[in-house]
Amino acid sequence: MKLSGNTVLITGGASGIGLAFAERFLKAGNEVIICGRREEKLNEAKAKFPELHTRVCNVASEADRKALAEWVKTVHPQVNVLVNNAGIQQQVNLLDGEADWGHLKQEITANFEAPVHLSILLLPLLTGKEGSTIINVTSGLAFAPAAWVPIYSATKAALHSFTLTLRHQVAQQNVEVIEVAPPAVNTDLGGVGLHTFGAPVEDFADAIFQGFERGDQEIGYGQSERSLRASRDELDTIFERMNNRE
Repeated sequence: MKLSGNTVLITGGASGIGLAFAERFLKAGNEVIICGRREEKLNEAKAKFPELHTRVCNVASEADRKALAEWVKTVHPQVNVLVNNAGIQQQVNLLDGEADWGHLKQEITANFEAPVHLSILLLPLLTGKEGSTIINVTSGLAFAPAAWVPIYSATKAALHSFTLTLRHQVAQQNVEVIEVAPPAVNTDLGGVGLHTFGAPVEDFADAIFQGFERGDQEIGYGQSERSLRASRDELDTIFERMNNRE
């Protein structure tokens, strides 16, 4: 992908991986828009990087997604890069018959429905522009799922599949489609302190941008990089090792 001279929209861009990506896009000479649910986090990000444009948007809301797309088309029609990064991770016991489906469904909506819908809404804006790119952030768990986050793992597998088919459909429309598959990264995904064992977010983001520079269409890091190209037998081994820890 073209690394400078873009206008980049990043969902879930106020913290974690999204903010690390925003920082690197800014440093490379891009205009960057971040959106997120919490205005206070967006304000914190803008205080750190005043060049950022911000927009409050809950991507789990269809109305918010439509409003975001209309705002972009009106205020920032030059957008040519969409980064579908926003996501939710919840530990779920599938045997809990009392679980609130409305709460659980938010994970499906934010992780899968939102990037699909935003891609569809913004493709007319992206098509034909120089350097147009859609970056979908999936997960190493798309390939070897974690039993304690079953819905999250499944949504990322679905997004991986969608990314492949989207890439095929837009191949003749001057739109590049890139998949970024993180391993566990030390962010607050799923809750504060749950991923302190994960890869440092700065190291991860640096490696991903090296992949962008190489022109890679599928980019992982550490274990997720291995999972991207693993055989079924290798993935089964990873699954068993990960999910049968004492």
